[in-house]
Amino acid sequence: MSEEIDARKRFASELRSHRELHGERGLTQTELAKMVRTSRSTISRLEASPGYIPPDIPWRLDEVFETDGLFNRLYEEIESQGFPAHSRRRLALESKALTILEWSPTVVPGLLQTASYAYALLREGLPRASEAELQNKVRQRMDRQELWRGASPPDLSVVICESVIRRRVGSEDTMRKQLSALLNFTEKRTSLLQVLPLDAGTHSLMDGSLSILAMPGEGMIAYTEGVRSGSIIDEPTEVRALARSYDVLSASALSRERSARMIKCQLEAS
Repeated sequence: MSEEIDARKRFASELRSHRELHGERGLTQTELAKMVRTSRSTISRLEASPGYIPPDIPWRLDEVFETDGLFNRLYEEIESQGFPAHSRRRLALESKALTILEWSPTVVPGLLQTASYAYALLREGLPRASEAELQNKVRQRMDRQELWRGASPPDLSVVICESVIRRRVGSEDTMRKQLSALLNFTEKRTSLLQVLPLDAGTHSLMDGSLSILAMPGEGMIAYTEGVRSGSIIDEPTEVRALARSYDVLSASALSRERSARMIKCQLEAS
């Protein structure tokens, strides 16, 4: 962990230094943000403590500052220590996706988790991790949600099992905040959240979570995940079969409005 933190600190320091010394007068955070096609708040966050770094940012910084791959190397060092290989590839794809379809049978998907919910999951899943390590992983998970704050966020459709909203994760307050966040998400007209009732019966995606990402110029790519492993599936026939299974699941789930009512009832009862 100390090596990862050192790399993060160096990334932040190099970014701030190169920005302030660029050209004759340096660059403001707003000016640099325009040059690398991101937001000023993202540059500010990266200079303070990198957290999750959008995969397209490092090479753009190398282009602007002509640093011969410095930021890309630091990024790869940080990512190699923060996530397993399959997760790193999924994050890289996720940042470029036009559409994301998510199915989760057990927990709220990471892109919709609150910080306290994520912490409760990580604390149980990583019992030997230090508090600093847990907090860092929570930041990484929360930083993924920068995806929604960009100029052109992907369309997102999510189906969760009813058990996800009924199973308490963390304290009662943690679960209330998470249910409230899901309820707010149901109101976004560019996204879709559905709940699959427990009495919906047997289906072909019962044994794990699934993400399907529509990539520009590449068609669809699927990501499946178990307890300790995950895999990228890009073979077209397999991806089409998984997409079909997702469509069936979505058709079996409650509508947007009925899903929101179920979440609201669970929130009021918690």
